[in-house]
Amino acid sequence: MYEYATCKGGLIMDLRGRDFLKLLDYTEEEILYLINVAMEFKRKKQTHEPHEYLRGKNIALIFEKDSTRTRCSFEVAAYDLGMHVTYLGPTGSQIGKKETIKDTARVLAGIYDGIEYRGFGQDIVEELAKYSKVPVWNGLTNEFHPTQMLADLMTVLENFGHLKGLKFVFMGDARNNVGNSLMVICSKLGLHFTCCAPEELFPNEELVEKCKEFARVSGGSVTLTTDAMSGTKDADVLYTDVWVSMGEKDELWERRIKQLSPYQVNQKIIDNAKENVIFLHCLPSFHNIDTTIGKDVYEKFGVKEMEVTDEVFESSHSRVMEEAENRMHTIKAVIYETLK
Repeated sequence: MYEYATCKGGLIMDLRGRDFLKLLDYTEEEILYLINVAMEFKRKKQTHEPHEYLRGKNIALIFEKDSTRTRCSFEVAAYDLGMHVTYLGPTGSQIGKKETIKDTARVLAGIYDGIEYRGFGQDIVEELAKYSKVPVWNGLTNEFHPTQMLADLMTVLENFGHLKGLKFVFMGDARNNVGNSLMVICSKLGLHFTCCAPEELFPNEELVEKCKEFARVSGGSVTLTTDAMSGTKDADVLYTDVWVSMGEKDELWERRIKQLSPYQVNQKIIDNAKENVIFLHCLPSFHNIDTTIGKDVYEKFGVKEMEVTDEVFESSHSRVMEEAENRMHTIKAVIYETLK
């Protein structure tokens, strides 16, 4: 099906039966292969070409944290492939409450062909995978967000036609799952990754060193800086995330606003980057006060725009909506390649 989607040496990848838990587990060639497969699925979707290649298979989606993009992407991807889906929301399963993770994995693996988990610690999804006889996919944990990364780098590739050598800048809380995962994928694929954040929000040192090793092999680099202007100078890609992540306490808003206001993506930052810079965000975003949380933060702290201004979010530099769409195409690639 995907003779065009090749890695070095022109080999077709066989990822059948593999878990998709974190990008540390995947090679540069395997990551690029999945992105290529996703691009072909996107073409098929846009041209209305049927691709129900997994008809009759069933998957379970475990969501301990709610989501819009991840849930919709997994469900539509599965339906397009001809599959059936069972959604287990925050109150829809007994995982870790009345039933152990080990037991949950073995029960679901006996009924389903694949299991997605979106929730808290990385150790949970790793344990699910350990005891499951079918592939397990990470829809988000506190530490990593691998499906988001495939969509992000696919969007970058669509815009620039290549990945190696691009300067990719993340601004904000670089210790979170998105910051960690971006550093991993950029270092593996030969991009120059820069983290702009206060030192106390730098990523884990052990992970930084591991990514620097990846970068030495791929031709990329990893840079950590507290200086927003030097960090974003001549950037090709600017990326940010919410200042308080899902599951963190609301009391953190005041502290994070003080810590991260210097790292807001605004027009000054855009002007400091390359002329054709693109802006990405994993969403949701607090770029105005048209949400309950946005309004609440404004009433308490007087801040109308947080991690990105509305001007930038709605500008010609923004590729946020294309990025969100690509979640579905890349998730479809992961499901197909691990289950075909």
